[in-house]
Amino acid sequence: MVCYKPLEIEEKKLPIEKTGIHDLAWYVPPLDMNLDLLVKARITEDPSLDAHLHRAVSTTGQRHIRFPEAWEDPVTIAAEATRNLLDGYSKLDYKKMRYLSVGTETTVDHSKSASAYIIGLLQKGGYPLIERLSSFQVQHACAGGTLAMLGINALLATSGIPGETGIVASTDIARYARGTSAEITQGAGAVSVLLGKNPELLELDLQTLGYSSKDVDDFFRPLGSKIAMVKGRYSITCYNDALESSFLDHCELRGLAPEEVLRKTDYFVLHTPFRNMPIRSLNLLVSKYLEIDSDEADRFLEARGFQDSVDPLADIGNTYTASVFFSLAFLLHQQYRKLGQEIVGKEVLLGSYGSGNTMILMRFTITEGAPEVLSRWNMEDLQPDTTQDSFREYEQWMEEPDNRDERNRILCGIKPPKNRFFLSGIREDGYREYSISP
Repeated sequence: MVCYKPLEIEEKKLPIEKTGIHDLAWYVPPLDMNLDLLVKARITEDPSLDAHLHRAVSTTGQRHIRFPEAWEDPVTIAAEATRNLLDGYSKLDYKKMRYLSVGTETTVDHSKSASAYIIGLLQKGGYPLIERLSSFQVQHACAGGTLAMLGINALLATSGIPGETGIVASTDIARYARGTSAEITQGAGAVSVLLGKNPELLELDLQTLGYSSKDVDDFFRPLGSKIAMVKGRYSITCYNDALESSFLDHCELRGLAPEEVLRKTDYFVLHTPFRNMPIRSLNLLVSKYLEIDSDEADRFLEARGFQDSVDPLADIGNTYTASVFFSLAFLLHQQYRKLGQEIVGKEVLLGSYGSGNTMILMRFTITEGAPEVLSRWNMEDLQPDTTQDSFREYEQWMEEPDNRDERNRILCGIKPPKNRFFLSGIREDGYREYSISP
């Protein structure tokens, strides 16, 4: 029997409360593939790829790929990121935690939410998650985590119950066909975001969300396919168009001219499928609406730390739903190290893109509690181990078998590090089983 104490709510018509982000935490698999080594290997296999792959590396600006161990999947990396979040935020009242959601486009089940698996893993790890949680998953390509975040913030803003919180884990493993230009933009990682009222890090403006959506085929992954299909140049065009459309929607809702919004914004954050894409896209937007040339637009964005916040993702790769939150974390981390307490009150304009497609543009304000939160962060641990040659492991991952028995044979022969969440096996009926390594 579930026992509970009724909560007292003062009125039926409740005011909109301030909500946003309390904290973020992340996890990136340790395995790393240096793109110089990968491109060299692919060209050795097929010399005709030489110009094609070197052009792709130059165009994207990517340097490394992070990829999972054989016992890792989107559930385990999300559970690791969420564990890091819970361990780092000591003030969390588990009884007031009401939502645990996942945003992903590389889910492990067509029906069961990845968030349910994550709840089970965290409970096995000793975290006192209560049963009175809302658990769900949101999918819209790379925007799923953002949409989950917005939904939970809206629910928190109108609940009337003090101190309620929620968590969104954005988690993905990007995979493309061997020897293609897209292969160099693979990646893996997860970011978990703690949401709540009177946020300690970022306050979200729910009133001026800018939207853009179209039915396009710039990127998709058919049912049954492990790899995504992408039309590179077309997808870039769709991204640019959606950014401009959602930006203008946001400006209209604020009652401000586009130029005024750009100049009032202290920091910009965009979804980053590869390092150079958001830099070029935002440069086009800024050039157009500030009526300046490309070089001046670069200087405008450089003064706001934009390029520096995007650059670290060249060493991680595309993490799909988690990408925009990695960009946000890198921006805040770097600007706090530069400004300290002066970071309080700065405005952040964040654009989250999901292929197929949708773009959401939103405004955050950095709160008074942000310096304390940011002082706890350590993002240096995300740097790749450049001495590690993971080519053999990378090729094993690329050739990972679909056959359940073969996959179980591989899993049985592996011993994960101590106290790690891992995929322990796949049952005959296809159900995934997870454990914690002793």
